[in-house]
This record gives sequence, structure tokens and C-alpha cells, in this order.
Amino acid sequence: MPDYKYETLLVEQDESVLTITLNRPERLNAVDRIMHLELEEVFGEVAYDASVSAVVVTGSGRGFCSGGDVRSMGERGQSNVLERRPMGVVSQSGRRILHNMMWVEQPIVCALNGVAAGLGATIALFCDIIYASDRARIGDTHVKAGLVAGDGGAVIWPLLIGVAKAKELLMTGDIVDAAEAERIGLVNKVVPHDQLMAEAKGLAKRLANGPAMAIRGTKHAINKKVWNDLNLALDMGLALEERSSRHPDHHEAARSFVEKRPPEYKGAI
Repeated sequence: MPDYKYETLLVEQDESVLTITLNRPERLNAVDRIMHLELEEVFGEVAYDASVSAVVVTGSGRGFCSGGDVRSMGERGQSNVLERRPMGVVSQSGRRILHNMMWVEQPIVCALNGVAAGLGATIALFCDIIYASDRARIGDTHVKAGLVAGDGGAVIWPLLIGVAKAKELLMTGDIVDAAEAERIGLVNKVVPHDQLMAEAKGLAKRLANGPAMAIRGTKHAINKKVWNDLNLALDMGLALEERSSRHPDHHEAARSFVEKRPPEYKGAI
């Protein structure tokens, strides 16, 4: 059994239900370099942990995950979530997070406790079932950071809500509230905020105590469609996101965020 010791994640096990909590509440659980790598690792470990029959993913504090840590990018003068490295390393890390999530046979329930943006939204939407607090909001805000929505958003959003609506939300970077997310099919259920964890853990325990082979086999069969789209679009999306991370518009977006002013884009390709 893994020891699940991380710097940016809290992992707790109650019988056969494992709860993973993104734990950088002072930054709304924004993904820095360390969390990026730890997210890769934790889902890889869970997949092979026979003591775990279901997983809950949530965030500490007011947010679920606000995406990449744009403030730290601007403060360091960097253009991506990971430390500046050769082309392809960021893409490989993003690919491994999603692949490792997809390889988890156990059902994954997302307890969407607050805002989920960018990579945070992608992580939430790649969970199997999503229960959202009535205070939650969700959106893929990559374009607002001058980035292509390439880390899985271009895969999962069209699958859940259709191509036309996905284009609208991904190309504008707009965030929707929990009620709208439920209406368009992004989340399964909206519950009062103070009941969220009880509802999510209750569902996880129900799934953990159900017929494992039937539940996991059903998940695997449905995920064949997700895998097909992931294999079709993820590599291109990540490559385009990597390219956009080196574009002046992304540098301007990061600087303007830190300086608390509207960005001034040049409009050049």
C-alpha cells in the first residue's frame, strides 16, 4: 500500500474510500510545479492500490482548483506551470495526469467545492461522477491566460456538452455557475455546500460496496469513447498549448494578472 505522502495533496482513507484533497488553499489550490508532479504520481499509485475501491477528489478551502498558478508564473517571469524546460516536458506531464486518471479502474467522484478553472476544470471533468456545491463555478480559462485549451479541455468539454457549446465556453474562457453547469451536463448533481462532502462520500461508499467487476467494467467500456477522443486530440492540443506558452500574449496575460491591469494583446499569430 502506498504511503501517499505529498507536499500539496492531502490523502485520507476511510475503509476502502480514498479522499484526495488538493491542498494549496492560499492560492485556491492553483497548480504549481510540485502539485503538477504529485497529481501525476497519486493517480498512478491509486490505480494499483488494492485497498481502494472508490476515490473522492476535492479541494481545501474556498476553491477546488483555480488552474495553473499564473501569479507564480508572472513572479518568476516564466511561461508555463512547470519550470522552464525543453519543449515537450510540460506536454508529457499534462498527458501523464490524464492518462493516469483514466487508468484508475476504481470509480472517481469529484466533490466540486468551489471554483474550478483551467487545469482544475479538466481534472474535475475527467472524474467519473461530479457532485457540485451550489457555490461552485467552473470554466476553462486557458484563453484568458493566452493559452490554447490543450490539456484535455478540448477533449472532455465537447464530449460532455457538445461541440458548439464547448467552442463557446473554451474560446471565451467564460465561467458558469453550478446550476448552469448542471443544466448543460457538465456536472451530475448540485447539492447545498454544507452537504457536499457527505453526498460525495456517500456515493463513493455506495460504489465501493457495489459489484466491483460490473462497476469497473462499465466504466472501462464507457471510457473507450473517452480514450478514442483523448488519443485523437490530446497530443495536438498539448503541442499547441506548449507553443502558445511561448507566445507574447501569454507573457502579457501573466504580467497583467500580477500587475492587476487589463491585458494588452497584439493580435499576432
